[in-house]
Amino acid sequence: MMILRSSPVLSPRVMQHLLVALAMMLAPVRSQAAGWDIDQLMRSLAQIRSEHASFVEKKFIAMLDKPVESSGELFYTAPDYLEKRTIKPKPESMIIDHGTLVIARGRQKRDLQLQDYPELAAFIDSIRGTLAGDRKALERNYRLILDGTVEHWTLQLLPLDEKMQAVVRRIRIAGARDAVRSIEITQADGDSSLMFVDKLAAP
Repeated sequence: MMILRSSPVLSPRVMQHLLVALAMMLAPVRSQAAGWDIDQLMRSLAQIRSEHASFVEKKFIAMLDKPVESSGELFYTAPDYLEKRTIKPKPESMIIDHGTLVIARGRQKRDLQLQDYPELAAFIDSIRGTLAGDRKALERNYRLILDGTVEHWTLQLLPLDEKMQAVVRRIRIAGARDAVRSIEITQADGDSSLMFVDKLAAP
């Protein structure tokens, strides 16, 4: 990953929104069951060439009395295409393809080159590394706290970089086998989000 000498500035709120929205779908685990470990799961994830899932996400924001709920679909194509397509309450899409992030809301569209945003690029590279079954890519950016069994596991991702720590405190993922059931993200400011994920047939 290339880091430029200077980077365009994103507001903390925009950066938080981007990082929360891009946390998706799969993660490595450690099981108490014999023969099940991170390397084994990484090998199985590396065999997945595409993924399609529905999601329901609740965002808990301190200044609001009740959570903000949204729903839609998630798409992944190996090795580096990710899309979050929100349907409700308002249509919105966020697409990551190679080194570009495209955000579209109605007629508004914004393209970001990830090399201009090192912290965001590191976050995305970690997610894509997980989906691709690349354990080394994940451990470059996070400290992992793993627990559970093949049928019921949890993983916490703790950012290593101080700039990322200023945005995301931790990511907690729960699932069964190679299927993620929920993704909980706690931000540094105390706000959080909880996403429930259900796999769908390939589109």
